[in-house]
Amino acid sequence: MSIRPLFGVICVLAVGVVAYAALAWRPAIVPIDPPAPQSFAPGLVAQGKMLASGGNCATCHTAAGGAPFAGGYPMVTPFGTIHTTNITPDRETGIGTWSLVAFTRALREGVARDGKHLFPAFPYSHFALLSDDDVAALYAYLMTLPPVKAKTPANTVPFPLDIRALQAGWKMLYFKPEPFRPDPAKSGDWNRGAYLSEGLAHCAACHTPRNILGAESVGHPYYGARIEHDWWAWPLHYSFSPQRWTREELVSYLRGNTTVHGRALGPMGPVVQSLAALPDSDIQAIATYFGDLIRPVSARPEALTAEVLARSRDRATGAPKDRGRQLYYAACAGCHDGGDSRPLATRMELMLSSAIWYPRPNNFVLAVLDGVGSNATDAPGPMMPPFRNALSDAEIIDIADYLRRDRLRQPIWPAYLYDVDRMRDHPPPEPKAKDQPK
Repeated sequence: MSIRPLFGVICVLAVGVVAYAALAWRPAIVPIDPPAPQSFAPGLVAQGKMLASGGNCATCHTAAGGAPFAGGYPMVTPFGTIHTTNITPDRETGIGTWSLVAFTRALREGVARDGKHLFPAFPYSHFALLSDDDVAALYAYLMTLPPVKAKTPANTVPFPLDIRALQAGWKMLYFKPEPFRPDPAKSGDWNRGAYLSEGLAHCAACHTPRNILGAESVGHPYYGARIEHDWWAWPLHYSFSPQRWTREELVSYLRGNTTVHGRALGPMGPVVQSLAALPDSDIQAIATYFGDLIRPVSARPEALTAEVLARSRDRATGAPKDRGRQLYYAACAGCHDGGDSRPLATRMELMLSSAIWYPRPNNFVLAVLDGVGSNATDAPGPMMPPFRNALSDAEIIDIADYLRRDRLRQPIWPAYLYDVDRMRDHPPPEPKAKDQPK
């Protein structure tokens, strides 16, 4: 047997490896001495502080009990745990030696100062939309933070997925770095909301399902996705609740208030807290953008809302001896059935909440287990006590079945969707250090 064909294959493979390596290679950017904090204009630093909060940077770059922005937060992915990096200006373990050019490349191209490709757990595909001015402001703010020496823990991404050069191939498939382009057919308010939502706040990173390689699914923006600790990020293109999302209610929700649809809980709680730094005009712009995307559940949402509320006021709904009904009236009705003919955000009209209308029970179950307003990550507002130690798994399911079947006239959630016991394994999140250093 001739070895020439085999030799030819080896040569072709070698050429391919060399070509890919050349394609994936990025040069290191020369390190600098950490710039003096006073070298940045105070107004630029203040702008960067606001943007860093609006982008929720501290939540991801702060470990539980750790210093703000010092990294170490474990992001659990299907490919292993990725720990966020230290973005304080520490020379050895942070970004103290990064120039603005290096910082910009990381945000726009997903490449670190030393030339290594960053994992897309860092949402550079969204930050690529940021303007030069906003990138410079973020850089100024981070470089004026107190430097913290904190080495990033090792990731658990297995070989060969941990090879950084492979990210270049991922980028070729899924990353198209482009600046934000306003839609001339839309208002300035809408375009500002799109810029903030698609870029700085990177809302799609949580609210869009991902494919097998971890990229946001093309053609399914904001279709909802399972995220941290079994929570589901709502679809933002469609409302499952019959109550129409108005711009005013979106503003109220994003300001941390309890609305007819619900309140920011779980991973959404810190997002709303971080958005508090943005001016009202920006929150209104975000609400304008998403208000244009969200479609109601029916052609006549008001009529469906009235029908649901009428059943909610009928205390005879359901069989009297049904265990779910009995449990609901013993544990829940005192707060959620106020007897008023109109939904009241202050007491949460449960029959209109997105959690009970959603096709999956996760958010409803987690809210029952851990309560509302008692966790460090919840937005402030009225409280609901946790029922983790008061209701069994079967009792929570019985209540859910009663609400879905008798109150909503919807199919009950299938048994295979419930995993209450596993959800109990995730205790309420521990409070982190303050997002913004003093």
